[in-house]
Amino acid sequence: MGAISKTYTRRDIELLYETARIATESRAGGNHPFGALLADSQGAILMEQGNEVVTTHNDCGHAETMLLLRASKTYERAFLATCSLYTSIEPCAMCTGALYWSNVGRLVYALTEERLLEMTGSNPENPTFNLPCRVVIDHGQKDIVVVGPVDDSDLEKRIVEDHIGFWN
Repeated sequence: MGAISKTYTRRDIELLYETARIATESRAGGNHPFGALLADSQGAILMEQGNEVVTTHNDCGHAETMLLLRASKTYERAFLATCSLYTSIEPCAMCTGALYWSNVGRLVYALTEERLLEMTGSNPENPTFNLPCRVVIDHGQKDIVVVGPVDDSDLEKRIVEDHIGFWN
């Protein structure tokens, strides 16, 4: 059991652009520039969430974890297994754990955590793991579809713009 890699669709790319919008709004609100959303199997947006680490003084306030906490309180586990989590950057180990425990069946992300590390460097506000989400998932007892990183230069540029200058 573990991560099952799949290709992405046009709708996946559209929803990733939405996560970039959410990340920009998060940064504008004083938080780190990360965004996530939950979509049903038809691609309809159910929930969205920006990072809230700074404004709530919650170092665990990553966009993905906060969204998945809300989703697990709102939806049944069987339904969440048919849903997708979309995120601008590959989820860290904590957020991947939240994905696993909330029972969301599919993950789609734009940029790798390794790419994030290139942008943030050794910034103490973002001590990035060198631990791909697929490795975390591969150590679990569930099959979760993982899509990413995607190959869309405009999307990458859009996401990078929010991070460049933020961490320096």
